[in-house]
Amino acid sequence: MTKPTTTSTSTTATKPEVKTKPKTKPKTKRNAALLAASAAALGLTATLTSPLTATAAPSGAAGGAALKWAPCEGRGIDARQECATVEVPMDYADPGGKKIGIAISRIPAEKPSARRGVLVLVPGGPGGAGLDNPSGKGQALPQDVRDSHDLIGIDPRGMGRSAPVDCGFDIADLGTSKQRPWPAPDGSITGNMADARRMADACGRNGGELMRHISSVNNARDLDRVRAALGERKLSAWASSYGTYVTAVYSQLYPHRTDRVVLDSIDNPDPKRVGRGWIAAHEQGVADTFPEFAKYASDPGTSGRLAETPEQVHALVLSLAARLDREPIPWPGANPAELNGDVLRQNVLTAMYEPDDFPQLVRLIGAAKDGKVPPAPPAPPEELVQNSVAVGSATLCNDVAWPRTAAAYEKGVAESRAKNPLMAGMPRNAMLCAAWPYAPRETPVRITDEGPSNILLVQNERDPATPLAGALKMRAALGGRAVMVTVNSTGHDAYLVNGNECGDRTVSRYLATGERPDQDTYCA
Repeated sequence: MTKPTTTSTSTTATKPEVKTKPKTKPKTKRNAALLAASAAALGLTATLTSPLTATAAPSGAAGGAALKWAPCEGRGIDARQECATVEVPMDYADPGGKKIGIAISRIPAEKPSARRGVLVLVPGGPGGAGLDNPSGKGQALPQDVRDSHDLIGIDPRGMGRSAPVDCGFDIADLGTSKQRPWPAPDGSITGNMADARRMADACGRNGGELMRHISSVNNARDLDRVRAALGERKLSAWASSYGTYVTAVYSQLYPHRTDRVVLDSIDNPDPKRVGRGWIAAHEQGVADTFPEFAKYASDPGTSGRLAETPEQVHALVLSLAARLDREPIPWPGANPAELNGDVLRQNVLTAMYEPDDFPQLVRLIGAAKDGKVPPAPPAPPEELVQNSVAVGSATLCNDVAWPRTAAAYEKGVAESRAKNPLMAGMPRNAMLCAAWPYAPRETPVRITDEGPSNILLVQNERDPATPLAGALKMRAALGGRAVMVTVNSTGHDAYLVNGNECGDRTVSRYLATGERPDQDTYCA
């Protein structure tokens, strides 16, 4: 799951202890101006690229010559990046029916004589845009990778410039405390069920026909239409977060159309854990990562040190959240316009994604202890949030059927509140999928070891969104197709962002040369 939006300044061998401090190395960062959120558990970037005028002939055209490329328009775009649109079926069960346009982009290989093919930068989410990834995260790739591959960006169906959808949610439903289904302070989920019905109804009324066709398997099928339109026999991919599941599905459906595949920060592919299980993974993920924050916040060298010991930091956050449940602090300009317990919990979750955000969380907690709040950050454009929430919701709700009754969630919420009080039962609670108006059209694709051995997994040991436990399930499912690099680091997005030099070097070498470790590797 991709980093959530907040309204804050937001094997058995013994492993060496790593002291987590905010990093100073250069890293690819999400553009803060593009924050958007999924009510399902996602806060996601969305593109600012202007509407596309370039189009493509029907996908599958030979050689890719039918693609009509034009310069991408927008702020912060590399001048070399160009855009086009690939036509795909809205409903793959009716390939001759309605079509939608999938927006793609590319920066050509910088050394044509060394060109190997395309590297698709598959975005996270669900509800994350990726059209501008060649200009963004793609430029952090080593030179030899950029020399040998066209960098390809894509907005998944329904997102950004790919036939965008919108549920027309009330503005209050886009606020921090509604992004995830936080139970009431007493653990009740009555309000969550009401929210689910209201928001699902809005998607049914306002989302349009495409809403029922937004799914992980269709995202994978779209990727193959893009490959064909590009005139490529195979594609390579660097997939992040939710994109790892889409790319694993692609590799299962089209195994011999893959070249070098990197799955970075990996979702659990177990069909029983798709969708709902990804949100539940925050329970383990925060349990894995919060101790690193607590060590940082109790370190004598930390500005605004919160307590003398990590245990005291943990107790402080729990007691402060409980106090804010009872006595929220007004927060003008924020949504909601108060710092309550759930907003604090949301900010804790968000900060776990990147240790660089630990200082901001320390400042927020320190201010709230004194009954104060920092200035509210600028709100992201509503249309981007609406779009991201709609796509994230549709994907999670269409991939699998969710329980429809409160009783189906209440036991899990109570267990979750006891197991990890920091998350207050949210990871196992009901969201709008509990009242989704459409039944899943297909069952999740089962990931297996059938296919070429060309996949490299990279995973941080401590990740709040895609915990190591889930990544190991992907490793087991892929069997001999994959090798896994486990990185002794904290945060989401292991490659070139929150990992370490050993992990980055291993992945870069594979993308550039095809050389993988002979066996699963631990990067201390």
